[in-house]
Amino acid sequence: MSTMITTARVETATPARFMGQLCKHFAHRIPASHDETHGRIEFADALCELEAQEGVLVMRLTAADEAATARMQRVVADHLLRFAFREPPQVVWREG
Repeated sequence: MSTMITTARVETATPARFMGQLCKHFAHRIPASHDETHGRIEFADALCELEAQEGVLVMRLTAADEAATARMQRVVADHLLRFAFREPPQVVWREG
């Protein structure tokens, strides 16, 4: 089994707010935590690490295989887009 790592750099004026919303939302069902600049969401078959930088939310997803990667990319992006519905950002995942 090979581990896949993908990263999305999402431009937004409020990266820390969206990171917090994602972590708080998922924390109701799975382990998730965050501080002012970093977050961590522990899915059953993937890990999403978040970093709020100036004007950018960096999301790094580590998953067990291609199927889990594709599924979790959709889950994380869909939730982010729900929270950012007023100005939906573009979420593009890249390897590495």
